[in-house]
Amino acid sequence: MISITKLLCDSKNYGDSLRYVKGAASEKHGVSSGRGPVVAWNCTKTCNLSCKHCYASSDSKKCEGELTLKEAKELIDDLKDFNVPVILFSGGEPLMRENFFDILSHAKERKIRSTISTNGTLLDKDTCKTLKEISVSYVGISLDGIGSKHDQFRGVSGSFDTTLRGLRNCMEVGQKVGLRFTINKNNYSQLEDIFNLIKEENIPRVCFYHLVYSGRGNKIIKEDISKEETREAIDLIIRKSIEFGPKVEILTVDNHADGIYTYLRSLELFRDKSEKILNLLKTNGGNRSGMAFANVDFYGNVHPDQFTWQHTFGNVRDKKFSKIWKNSNHEILTGLRNRKALLKGRCSKCKWIDVCNGNFRTRAESVFGDFWAEDPACYLTDKEIGL
Repeated sequence: MISITKLLCDSKNYGDSLRYVKGAASEKHGVSSGRGPVVAWNCTKTCNLSCKHCYASSDSKKCEGELTLKEAKELIDDLKDFNVPVILFSGGEPLMRENFFDILSHAKERKIRSTISTNGTLLDKDTCKTLKEISVSYVGISLDGIGSKHDQFRGVSGSFDTTLRGLRNCMEVGQKVGLRFTINKNNYSQLEDIFNLIKEENIPRVCFYHLVYSGRGNKIIKEDISKEETREAIDLIIRKSIEFGPKVEILTVDNHADGIYTYLRSLELFRDKSEKILNLLKTNGGNRSGMAFANVDFYGNVHPDQFTWQHTFGNVRDKKFSKIWKNSNHEILTGLRNRKALLKGRCSKCKWIDVCNGNFRTRAESVFGDFWAEDPACYLTDKEIGL
């Protein structure tokens, strides 16, 4: 996750304290000494939508074998003891889990920062008030287009309207909220419209996700945008970040070429910012799956991130998360923490390896069948990476 607003406008938001701190680039088990990783927990597989790109392949059925409430509380207790700074509750649709508020209340009691990734359709006013009362720090709402574009991508007619209503309900009660937008060929032409919506609705935060080829996302690789379109999209995001300034936090997710591209563009457009941008990128160190970021799925399996379920390091029903994360000898987890020598292709020769760290491994494995191959979604030219 790259804060374009931080790079260009020197904004100050909570996430910056995890991404741009001394030692972040070299940390093996978290983001700084004595702290565990940010953990995304898919607390249920059940969902009321059917999104084309869903990495979890969620559906409306009740899923057997999910962690029980007791097991969920034990997981949270362990994450607290491991000094995990944030739990990102995801799904499926987390609000469809019947005891979800009990889980959030337990996280509050244990004083762990909670964030939620939701499709927004179930955020009625009472739910938003409850989230505010339980001290949920942030609600990220997925919106993948305007009107029918969003509905087509999400698989349910009318979902755009209910999602927008949920966002407004959060804003009305003072619950911090923002958008999550996955860029693809279906909605690429609506990027400008999304920024207009942000302005009209006074939305304080937006995360632009690059498509990851995982779950149902593996079936729509051809719907990813081209490298040229990606560059155009980031150019727009850079312009809008400058236009909005620190009042709107704009981030990109799942492609660390964005940080390098922003730096290269700054050499042309904002040379006074270039040195600081590069220093921030070096401090962060690029992709930190398996290092400062972890995932636990519905069944308690531990993965390096929520898109890499093909590699499992253990299960929290058998061993505490903290023990798995610190002591696993799994070749992928060990490799991720010392990955530079394992990378192949363009990634192995790239002069920006210290600020990108090999980008996203699951895309490489999906396309080339090799976890350590080059990331096919890198849109930097050979000249830009020093070849």
